[in-house]
Amino acid sequence: MDKIEKYRNAIMELIQKYGNFKPSNAEVDVQLIFDTERDHYLLYTVGWQKDDRAHGCVFHFDIIGGKVWIQHNGTDVEVGEELMERGVAREDIVVAFHPPEMWKFTDYAKSA
Repeated sequence: MDKIEKYRNAIMELIQKYGNFKPSNAEVDVQLIFDTERDHYLLYTVGWQKDDRAHGCVFHFDIIGGKVWIQHNGTDVEVGEELMERGVAREDIVVAFHPPEMWKFTDYAKSA
């Protein structure tokens, strides 16, 4: 299995793990969105929590230039560590929700 396929599988496993959790106090559909042709991967929620609309991104990952870009993490889960546990190299994880000038201060890729 090549590196990109390995990274795709790692992301999909992580999203599937957290996609199994459904809020007990809401009528929410948890959607796992995998675009393996363009390498976009999302965990999304859609529905209602009492009278409030629930619609939002939990996780968003892309594979760009052979690296996993964490575009959004709407949790307190350290997804970078979980990706590494699944075989993604530390230097191939980009914390893209921080400005590029801040990447050098992360434990992950220092540049794209």
